[in-house]
Amino acid sequence: MADDLEKTEEPTAKKIEDARKEGNVPKSQDMAGIATLFVAILAFLLLFGFIAERMDALVRYYLTLIGVPLEREALFDLMLVTMREFLIMTLPLSLIVAVAGVIGNVAQFGFLFTTQPLVPDLKKIDPIKGFANLVSLKKLIEGAKITLKSLTAMGVGFIFFLMFIEELPTVALFGFGDQMAWMRDKAIVMALVMLTILFVFAVFDLMIIRKQYFDKLKMSKQEIKDEHKNMEGDPHIKAKIRQIQMQASRKRMMAAVPEADVVITNPTHYAVAIRYDEKKHAAPVVVAKGKDQLALQIKKIAREHRVHIVENPPLARSLYREVEIDRPIPETLFAAVAEVLAYVYKMNHRTLGGGKR
Repeated sequence: MADDLEKTEEPTAKKIEDARKEGNVPKSQDMAGIATLFVAILAFLLLFGFIAERMDALVRYYLTLIGVPLEREALFDLMLVTMREFLIMTLPLSLIVAVAGVIGNVAQFGFLFTTQPLVPDLKKIDPIKGFANLVSLKKLIEGAKITLKSLTAMGVGFIFFLMFIEELPTVALFGFGDQMAWMRDKAIVMALVMLTILFVFAVFDLMIIRKQYFDKLKMSKQEIKDEHKNMEGDPHIKAKIRQIQMQASRKRMMAAVPEADVVITNPTHYAVAIRYDEKKHAAPVVVAKGKDQLALQIKKIAREHRVHIVENPPLARSLYREVEIDRPIPETLFAAVAEVLAYVYKMNHRTLGGGKR
């Protein structure tokens, strides 16, 4: 009994789906952050020329104001132009970064829209539980990860910084344009180094979070049994299962029609396909049967595969009513069915045993 209560089993698909509906998903802020930061740096480098042009135009505008009295209209125009230019410069970058942030989260757990986390929950403001969360093992691990990540990034960054400083005496002899190009190149190198370090930590963070997430959702054997019972009791689930079973059964039945010896019809309402193999069965077997639309499908397949169709309304109704699929016909119908098979075999130049005459 104790084994049944231990949470040793992996969570079922339903358990994971229920957690998603509550907004409980494995999400790494580090991975989303590194994706956003990478896109932000890349977008800034791509938009650098555009931003530089707008800044140059703004500076030239400021130069035109030299000597102009700072009256109310002039100040208003200055503020309006400045706000417009900064909006033009920052809006494309902001939109790209916002989209990257959304994609960085959606890529981890798929698209999810739920209002469940917004529902007020008094348990979340319990001061005792809040204090316990502050000193929990999870918080200690988070603190250790942040400290290790920060020290690693600072240490590697400082090493590269010292390497760049050694080049300064040579760079001091460059022209201003070359110095700006050197600074740009070194900034790119530093950004790539930092991104690489943060990416490695983000991957480990994602792995840890996903493991903790699925460990937390683990179920006991009893919980899995109870879930199966609840699902089986759901009328919608039952109806879906029955529908799938009927579709599979109908598909198997239709696949058996081409192998039938004869299809006995009503002729419009019923159709029953019969096959007789004396090596497998002592009596003919009903391999398919149907009514109305299904009967029309059986006859259509029979015609396509040149299976004989014989009209015998009383026999067709009796077979449909009394015999299930893949079951031999009862003794009361032996004579009638044998007469039909004899006629079919005569047309095919075969005997009831299945051989050639």
